Amino acid sequence: MVKREELVREVRSALKRSRAVALIGPRQCGKTTLARQLVSAESPNYLDLEDPSSLARLDEPMTALRSLKGLVVIDEVQRRPDLFPVLRVLTDQKPLQARFLILGSASPELLRQSSESLAGRIETIAMSGFSMSEVGRGAHMRHWLRGAFPPSFLARTDPDSLAWRKNFIQTFLERDLPQWGIGAPSAAMLRFWTMLAHYHGQTWNAAEPARSLGVSEPTVRRYLDILSGVFMARQLLPWHANLKKRQVKAPKIYFRDTGLLHYLLGIRSEKDLLGHPKSGASWEGYVIEETIKAIEPDEAYYWATHSGAEIDLVLVKDGRLLGVECKRMDAPRLTPSMGTALEDLKLEQIAVVYPGRRRYPLGKRVAAVPLEDVADGMKGLFPKKMRA
Repeated sequence: MVKREELVREVRSALKRSRAVALIGPRQCGKTTLARQLVSAESPNYLDLEDPSSLARLDEPMTALRSLKGLVVIDEVQRRPDLFPVLRVLTDQKPLQARFLILGSASPELLRQSSESLAGRIETIAMSGFSMSEVGRGAHMRHWLRGAFPPSFLARTDPDSLAWRKNFIQTFLERDLPQWGIGAPSAAMLRFWTMLAHYHGQTWNAAEPARSLGVSEPTVRRYLDILSGVFMARQLLPWHANLKKRQVKAPKIYFRDTGLLHYLLGIRSEKDLLGHPKSGASWEGYVIEETIKAIEPDEAYYWATHSGAEIDLVLVKDGRLLGVECKRMDAPRLTPSMGTALEDLKLEQIAVVYPGRRRYPLGKRVAAVPLEDVADGMKGLFPKKMRA
């Protein structure tokens, strides 16, 4: 059992501030488990819209919800988008009878309905699978290999984890996307998703996958937007500085979960992973995702020029501009690219994350940082504030 106490505290705090809170994220990331720590599944205040009895209770939603008091949980709310106008009326009641925690797999439909119907009344918390800080510092190899989804990470064996991921992808394509009103053919989406695995860590160009799939570039861009919108893929946008140098303008593509990436790449074990040609790119994506989880930046980008200078991650946090480089090597060194990024972007600091155990300086405002320190967020990556 992995405790997620910090996330529970975040949800509790949001519920004190806001009349409604949306906890969104991919299926199987732990939303229901968390909600049941706040309201028992046996309570009349817990409505699971995949449960026929809950759906039956909501045949007359205003009548069913108006009488409830305290905290009300509605799970898989995207199955009943007609509830959002009802929730708007109920959250405007004076005195307020109930607060609502609505859970939903991160669908564009859910976000659109909630933002339109509950604007100014709802606070949104995005949830992912386990973070490095939640699984513990000593578990990062298993976390990297299996990914962050709780059933995959906690599986008894690697083959059990692999079987879960295979079933997850099949269910996601054949059931979840159609339920959300996304009409992309499951077979075409699977081919695209598998192809996307080979783009992990690279800049995106729609032309090549469009040719390979025999579809138009707008179609593959739509497929990418679908996977990004449901938290399966991340499009990391480029940072644009006012420079004379020619800068790369295409987004970089990363899988949000390395376990799904490894399944689609045919990686079955730790040995497979360490010897795979995409091992370095996978590790880079893992570091980037865990860094974003730990720091929760205001904005996140990458930066690259056509002359070869680049920085893997540019973070904006509380007015600070910070850089992160991912180096899967025993002893990283200061590179000309890091010096260029410091000078051109006016970065306050660069943290060079590597798989070692010792923190040491590489240069002025640049330090090598062990991967395990990422779990400590800002304190681990950038312990001292410096002048850029």
